[in-house]
Amino acid sequence: MNWRAGILSRMSSSSTGDLARVEKELLARWPESRLEPSLTRIHALVDLLGSPHRAMPVVQVAGTNGKTTTARMVDELLRGFGLRVGRFTSPHLESIRERIVLDGEPVSAERFVETYDDIAPYVQMVDAGSDVPMSFFEVMVGMAYALFADAPVDVAVIEVGMGGTWDATNVADARVAVVTPVALDHAEYLGPDVGTIAGEKAGIIKADSIAVLAHQEPAALDSLVRRAVEVEAVVAREGTEFGVLERRVAVGGQQVRLQGLGGEYEEIFLPLFGAHQAQNAVLALAAVEAFLGAGAATGPIEQETVRAAFAAVRSPGRLERVRTSPTVLVDAAHNPAGMTATVEAIRESFDFTRLVGVVGCVRGKDVHGMLAALEDVCAELVVTQNSSPRAMPADELGALAVDVFGADRVSVSPRLPEALSEAMELAEAGPDDALGGSGVLVTGSVITAGEARTLLGGRSA
Repeated sequence: MNWRAGILSRMSSSSTGDLARVEKELLARWPESRLEPSLTRIHALVDLLGSPHRAMPVVQVAGTNGKTTTARMVDELLRGFGLRVGRFTSPHLESIRERIVLDGEPVSAERFVETYDDIAPYVQMVDAGSDVPMSFFEVMVGMAYALFADAPVDVAVIEVGMGGTWDATNVADARVAVVTPVALDHAEYLGPDVGTIAGEKAGIIKADSIAVLAHQEPAALDSLVRRAVEVEAVVAREGTEFGVLERRVAVGGQQVRLQGLGGEYEEIFLPLFGAHQAQNAVLALAAVEAFLGAGAATGPIEQETVRAAFAAVRSPGRLERVRTSPTVLVDAAHNPAGMTATVEAIRESFDFTRLVGVVGCVRGKDVHGMLAALEDVCAELVVTQNSSPRAMPADELGALAVDVFGADRVSVSPRLPEALSEAMELAEAGPDDALGGSGVLVTGSVITAGEARTLLGGRSA
């Protein structure tokens, strides 16, 4: 090993050790599943840091499903137009660094550690002055804003963690507030119905902002529009000001024609599957048009740039093919609405003659609703357990699955590696006419999808 390689090796080893230290300290804080709804602590932190959240304009994305993919699309489009973009999303699939993205790539371990160490004394000051210490998520939000201000970036694309009004990301005032479809999820924190939940998510819509709204259930739309009227925000709605005009299945994804705020965009290839991804795409397009000031009076933004950006979009863990022979798809669906969209996309885009599901869920979710969505598309189900402290035990999940699928279609394999092996064997063990048409779907939780993705190679097949 030459001297340069030796130095790089020591640097890599050092940064890996420091990253492990930082991750351990972050995970020792309140997890994302434990909340004390308040913006007091994050306000205190950003005030001590010199208001980094005000150093750049923000595009903020709230909603129930599709937030991360929409944020990725907004990021890709904005970078296509020459802007430097910082992106914050959650949760992560495999590495904590995925949450803070600069120039389209997760920040380096060195920069992640450096940012954490820079803000740690101020976090400790906030902890000392509060009855409740800062949570894992709050510190991550503070890190993201600090890193983006220091970079600096031209725009930050920020995904809400949960809700909107009191989510730590909402310390910023977004120039463009995007709301993906609202459905029932996290009802214990956000409310018992979509109207109430949408009211919480509407908190990201601020005075003088532009609210870009996906198609919503009537009660959700009413809550969102009411908030926009109260703060005098401009509203752009899917199905009225923008929408998906046409789409058809294509090899590796779909071909779409979109109506944006500024006009039509034709011959857009989107390398993602399902009607919900086309909806995410037009939502992202309208958000970027709004940010850039495009509209009916100005016409569409540069079409070739839009085409190139959408063709480059990737969304790991969202109906992502990570293995062939048999085909293995990983998908982060974790509520009935998301699972229904996944099932519809599979039916449309894949010609499976036999599909075996691998499902691992966390407590607090409508697991029965997710299993019911899967029942018609999966021949058999292998129930497993992910590594989350909130993971539903495999035996308990298995009992729920038997109620939906019947005992003869369900097996229980508590460890994910064995569950994956069993599912692939089951997929390949079908009748002869199923050869070449068998597949495995791994789903039920972001954590399950991420862990399966790691086990199977960590990148799209």
